[in-house]
Amino acid sequence: MTSLLLTGIGSLVTNDPERGALPGGSARGRAGSGGAGSGGADDAAVGEIRDAAVVIEGSRFAWVGSRRDAPAADSSLDLGGRAVIPGFVDSHSHLVFAGDRAEEFAARMTGTPYSAGGIRTTVAATRAASDEQLRANVARLVTEMRRQGTTTVEIKSGYGLTSVDESRALAIASEFTDETTYLGAHVVPPEFADDPAAYVSLVTGPMLDAAAGHAKWVDVFVERGAFDADQARAILTSGAAKGLGLRVHANQLGFGPGVQLACELGAAAADHCTHLSDLDVDALASSGVVAGLLPTVEFSTRSPYPDARRLIDAGVTVALASDCNPGSCYSSSMPLCIALAVREMHMTPAEALWSATAGGAASLRRTDIGCIAPGTRADLAVLDAPTYLHLAYRPGVPLVTQTFIAGRPV
Repeated sequence: MTSLLLTGIGSLVTNDPERGALPGGSARGRAGSGGAGSGGADDAAVGEIRDAAVVIEGSRFAWVGSRRDAPAADSSLDLGGRAVIPGFVDSHSHLVFAGDRAEEFAARMTGTPYSAGGIRTTVAATRAASDEQLRANVARLVTEMRRQGTTTVEIKSGYGLTSVDESRALAIASEFTDETTYLGAHVVPPEFADDPAAYVSLVTGPMLDAAAGHAKWVDVFVERGAFDADQARAILTSGAAKGLGLRVHANQLGFGPGVQLACELGAAAADHCTHLSDLDVDALASSGVVAGLLPTVEFSTRSPYPDARRLIDAGVTVALASDCNPGSCYSSSMPLCIALAVREMHMTPAEALWSATAGGAASLRRTDIGCIAPGTRADLAVLDAPTYLHLAYRPGVPLVTQTFIAGRPV
């Protein structure tokens, strides 16, 4: 096993609050409100180390610390004072699709409200696409993500809505990630419009049987126009019985039962969380369910942004994710998510970066990614900037110059 020393790191974000020093000071970092892993992070809790170095052995980090203390390695790479951050963990995306909904976006920009009904347009295109066309589209988008520093991505099905199409979507997704999610319960397809109960039976029966072998998670869109609480409970419990972890699309378009259901069933994440009551916030804080916030959706739909400040101050663990999909948000940019979270959701730059890395890992119940520490997978992004602050300070600028996944540059 060969080793690589990355040196000349001007600023290294580790997401380890015991390692970092406050910028310009010597005190060790401390966890912020709730602490990293239970409510986000303050400027110290991202564990920033100035003038740093790391050693990679094989696919793992072997050593992390100050450049002056760095051990010898088989080879070395001087990063010239650039910042290094953990690779982004995008814990919510919909990449297996065909077609384009640019006209729908244009209509929204002139006042047409977003609704779940547009999903059916993509379903028709996806069903008609070949495996090769779907695979090529996923490959294009994953490559796009990697260029922007994303090293782990969760990919959902949900645009097939037949047993065959959901199974093939997940099989294709599994070629690109281990974090695959069965979303047969995205919407009720047109052929079941008059009998949604029959569709729920399909989703919890033959479709689940066909899809479960390619999936790690099960998800459901709990929303008016999609699935109600009773339907969602049946779908999630059926998935859990097959050994799948639980995720929920919750409280995106209005107040509803999604967050409470996620907390009741012990889901890993409730994503969107745009419309929350005090009881919803309390339930998230007490249950440990991660609130996945998807600010590029609000940007693309002209909807209200989630109140991240309220969640973090209540001790809720927050993740940021792209929700890359052809309808409500056709962006794969985690740096854009960070900029929007800081500007529109009142997160600090450190909280936003933590949520886009360690928060995403928590959403996926992973401890081997989202941080830079000995023994974790060697995923990182190199920024053409002196510190991570530039992710929010310079929005829209392609700052990621190099991405490493499992110790290898991509």
